[in-house]
Amino acid sequence: MKRKNLYSAAFGTLFLTSGAIAISAPGHTAIHKSSLVSKYSYEIAQSTVNTAAIEASVFEQINQYRASQGLAALTRNSAIDTQARTHSKNMASGQVPFGHNGFQQRVQATGISYSAAAENVAYNQGVSDPATAAVQGWLKSSGHLANIKGNYNLTGIGVASNSQGRIYFTQIFLRSK
Repeated sequence: MKRKNLYSAAFGTLFLTSGAIAISAPGHTAIHKSSLVSKYSYEIAQSTVNTAAIEASVFEQINQYRASQGLAALTRNSAIDTQARTHSKNMASGQVPFGHNGFQQRVQATGISYSAAAENVAYNQGVSDPATAAVQGWLKSSGHLANIKGNYNLTGIGVASNSQGRIYFTQIFLRSK
């Protein structure tokens, strides 16, 4: 299912997409796959990009939201971070289209034995707080929110920017065995 909404403003944009794949082990066969695309815009100027700080902020905000819902905190995992970061860099450079192409391969490349996996991606431009804009957009979207609230225990976050000032986000969620 794809849903597209467009709200425009003068200077900034935020694009989100969510995908979830429930996986049954050991063959890691996809049972359920969903995708939701939403577009929002914000009118705020863009400044310099510190991707490590943005990643840390996304992680903190997601866990704060989970705590507010009585859910266990996610643990950040460096192998998942690496896959998320690579996907964001590839989207930012145009090597892959914005979206979830290669999701199952990213999850398998972590080397983590898992029973469920999901992914949220976004990009924005021209916002003063890109992490908050991405997280708030995800929280307003049922597909993204389902991933955030899902029965996962591990996460990885990757952020990359391109020469046009777009900031790309990938957050991968895993339920380890």
